[in-house]
Amino acid sequence: MTVIFTDDELERLRDYLYRQTGMWFGETKRYYIERRLNDRLAHAGGDFAGYMSLLRIDSEERQALVNAFTVNETYFYREEHQLTCLGRDLLPDIVSHRRPGDKVRIWSLPCSTGEETYSIALWLLENWRMVDAYNIEIVGSDIDTHALDAARAGLYGERALARLPESVREDYFEPTKRHRRRIIDDLRESVVFTHANLVDGARLREQGTFDVIFCRNVLIYFDEASRQTAAQNLYDRLTPGGYLCLGHTESMSRIDERFIVRRFEDAVVFQRPEDTR
Repeated sequence: MTVIFTDDELERLRDYLYRQTGMWFGETKRYYIERRLNDRLAHAGGDFAGYMSLLRIDSEERQALVNAFTVNETYFYREEHQLTCLGRDLLPDIVSHRRPGDKVRIWSLPCSTGEETYSIALWLLENWRMVDAYNIEIVGSDIDTHALDAARAGLYGERALARLPESVREDYFEPTKRHRRRIIDDLRESVVFTHANLVDGARLREQGTFDVIFCRNVLIYFDEASRQTAAQNLYDRLTPGGYLCLGHTESMSRIDERFIVRRFEDAVVFQRPEDTR
């Protein structure tokens, strides 16, 4: 049975999700919220008041609710121009200060079901001739635990693979049932996936620092306060001189003036200044 929620109940849930994730779902998302909340109530049982009480004591249900509201639209080689920029400009600058064999860390946050994270690994293997000269560590993180499970499984349909060259699909993906392909074990094992929340600075510190961060198409779901929190956390997680790649409709210029806007041939990215102390 579909439950009809009051305005106060929906406001309470929106506030709760905002505190948990930084995402704000306005009145235009009413149907979206009601449908997902009804699904969770059907699973957990009880009424709205009982469900909100349950969220305080049941960490698994809290995570299930967050999972229900995340957006996982992605595919391989999305915004490929940024990958070109990564190999042509960003990594050459970073490794100019490193010795062969040194670690270079790249972070995909949020990583969703893994396509964008694996895209980084695939693109570097196929296009960056220095890939074997350094210890490249690629980490994908997301707030959605179901998405992370899918990323670790590495199983994808034709739509997700559509932008990949045929040679890449043949070399790095194994056919499975129902017209799906699984990314080969060597590549799956070369990428690390972790649970992380972009607005939880304390937990993000556990991830360490990174030379390049891809954080694409998530800030559009945040309000101004959440964007500023996210910007601070991303700044803190970048090494001095490190680079941040956002989605094509996003910009850090109006959120955090500490980032330097860098305009390369293939992409506009944002750089944390070098430490001058």
